[in-house]
Amino acid sequence: MQLAVQADPAEVGRARRWVRSRLLNQGVDPDAPIAETLVLVVSELVTNAVVHTGCPAVLRLLMPLESTAAPGPPGARLFAMVGPLRVEVADASQVAPAPRHAGADEDATNGRGLELVELLCDRWGWYPDGSGKRVWCEIDAAATAVRPAAGGVDAPLHDSLDRVPAAP
Repeated sequence: MQLAVQADPAEVGRARRWVRSRLLNQGVDPDAPIAETLVLVVSELVTNAVVHTGCPAVLRLLMPLESTAAPGPPGARLFAMVGPLRVEVADASQVAPAPRHAGADEDATNGRGLELVELLCDRWGWYPDGSGKRVWCEIDAAATAVRPAAGGVDAPLHDSLDRVPAAP
């Protein structure tokens, strides 16, 4: 699942709404702690791409889910994470992301994005991708159960849900 993001700070809010919608479509409670963490991480990575590069970007979300029969009406399915949630943001800049720490200036309004990603994710990194780069992070959620999809039937799974190697 992916979303093209324009070089406009207003796109960050659209990316957050898109992630919440994707979570809901896959049967993940959008108010669950893992969902809130995912939305925050997406917000930080998309902000970095839009603000620091001034280029459009592509947000990619990979959620490896497995469905099993759920108690209740026939056809009801329950989804569980079977691997890490992965977020990728590709942009056209070749400049490596550089974590900055806000330091002692508690009133600083920037400099905490990648620091948050480091704290909230199990892994993160970046690699050159074509004429730009791809920044990625993973949140382990293998044991996280999610509620049945809307209507009690399987939510469509996409080829993009397959695991992707961390970096070439």
